[in-house]
Amino acid sequence: MSARRLITSGSPFEAAYGYFRALVQDGFVFVAGTTGYDYATMTMPETAAEQAEACWRTIASVLGEAGASLADIVRATYHVTDRAEAEAVLAVCGRVLADVRPAATILIVAGLLRPEMKVEIEVTAKRS
Repeated sequence: MSARRLITSGSPFEAAYGYFRALVQDGFVFVAGTTGYDYATMTMPETAAEQAEACWRTIASVLGEAGASLADIVRATYHVTDRAEAEAVLAVCGRVLADVRPAATILIVAGLLRPEMKVEIEVTAKRS
């Protein structure tokens, strides 16, 4: 069993709520639910599609730090707060993961932690 490695994205939520953005263990990278915040400025894009783009930028960065990439994603879960915006979010996910095509689930949820959060994406990757 390999050592557990923890990776942060710099989000203040991580320390406050007791988690890390990602955990690397036994060749897997488990990326926590990621919202659309730019963690350097703590700003959030307005639309769900823009938030999905921001989620993928954070996820790609964290995977890179873990020695993986978007191409290594094997599982993805999308949480969207408005059914009317689900297709726009899925279009972003489809573009980002066009050549990857992991097992994926989309859930329409009543809400996320903060009202400005419209999308949360969680992934698992298997390092090659």
